[in-house]
Amino acid sequence: MKKTGKSTFFIVVAFIALFAVTSVFGIDKLFGDNRTTYIKGVDDIRLGIDIKGGVDVTFGPADDYDADKSQLAAANSVINTRLASLGITDNEVYSDEKSDRIIVRFPWKVGETNFDPESAVKELGEMAELTFRKGTDTTKDEDGNEVPSGEIVLNGDDIASAKGVYDSQDGGKTAEWMVSLKLKESGEKKFEDATRELAGSSTPISIWMDNTLISAPTVNSVITGGSAVITGNFDDESASKLANQINSGALPFKMETKSFRTISPTMGEGSLGAILLAALIAFIGIAVYMIFLYRLPGFVAVIALCGQVAGSIAAITGWFGFSSGSTLTIPGIAGIILAVGMGVDANIITGERIKEELRTGKSLDAAIKIAYKRAFSAILDGNITNVIIAVILMGAFGVPDSFFSNILNKTIFFAFGATAEGVVYSFGFTLLAGVICNFIFGVFASRLMVTSLSKFKCFRNRKLYGGDEK
Repeated sequence: MKKTGKSTFFIVVAFIALFAVTSVFGIDKLFGDNRTTYIKGVDDIRLGIDIKGGVDVTFGPADDYDADKSQLAAANSVINTRLASLGITDNEVYSDEKSDRIIVRFPWKVGETNFDPESAVKELGEMAELTFRKGTDTTKDEDGNEVPSGEIVLNGDDIASAKGVYDSQDGGKTAEWMVSLKLKESGEKKFEDATRELAGSSTPISIWMDNTLISAPTVNSVITGGSAVITGNFDDESASKLANQINSGALPFKMETKSFRTISPTMGEGSLGAILLAALIAFIGIAVYMIFLYRLPGFVAVIALCGQVAGSIAAITGWFGFSSGSTLTIPGIAGIILAVGMGVDANIITGERIKEELRTGKSLDAAIKIAYKRAFSAILDGNITNVIIAVILMGAFGVPDSFFSNILNKTIFFAFGATAEGVVYSFGFTLLAGVICNFIFGVFASRLMVTSLSKFKCFRNRKLYGGDEK
């Protein structure tokens, strides 16, 4: 504390102000019609379906079929491809292997008025048609949609399996990622004839999922024996993705809708407006209360709370480089409000401690130093409890491949299936981010600001800290 000078207050306030402005408004550059975003702001926040409205559907195998892990992965790939073909890129698709369920969530598009969610869900759940065709030519169907027109070489029923492998061809020394194909007997002769015809030409054998082109490899040589490889600029992820897309064309089970719900965007936006208005009124009330009751430390607490709110927004938008951010839901907003409440509590504990130390006759400098030191243990205990709760919620209700889910499912929840629920995960995420920001702004930054202000002669009056003038 002896190293804290008068300028520290202004440095901390300037940092909080800059951080808050960039978190709220972001930083971007507009050149013509092209916008380059360097830091995302509140306008770039991805809203959950409970705010923006959307669809939440769970699929499962029909006729009590027991799908294995690879089949579920292939089904995920089908649904992702179908969502992309529908122009729905803002979505969540993940599977629960223990209960053979595939959960799909996607919000309404901005300004969308004629979207038919039931039709979209029906289309997602239908079996995909995988075809291998000569060339990449397309034509228009009766509805004006582009569809492939090349001669069909193989369909999904001719594919035994596809797998992403890291290997070399013909005994070469340089290994690379590729997709290995195994054909059924029904497809061996057809594929051999097609590769003999197209070998060495510029005409590829294209791979289509419904009406979406997913790959178009050229034929280097005649392929016999029912085994082939697809090479290209693959890595582990892209090779596995293509293999899953190919496998999905020959799913041995039919999917059916197990649950389905839609949320009106009007309902969600109305709830968001009411919550934000209530939060603003509450924040103003808290600010007045803190300044009236704790005076100078209360004024500092309000500045710290602004930094804490900005930190929560930054965590959601992905302001920090190590995190891609999170979808904001109504429970997520509740998590921010709860974390702000913990921040208020931390400043109340410290403010009361300063008052108590001053009443015992200690000097102002000693009272501030001792108050922050003694208050920290109580603040730490309360916030650590919330950190544990937030981590458990994120692990129990997050998508199966999320960081905390991977940890907890291997140690605590291994006996249970995935219980993915994005709105609960959002609550845990904002609560955790808010608690961390509470330590940064409500404890560390507040201490620096109060200590710095106490160095000014005009702020040495003990009454400004809740004590009596000596």
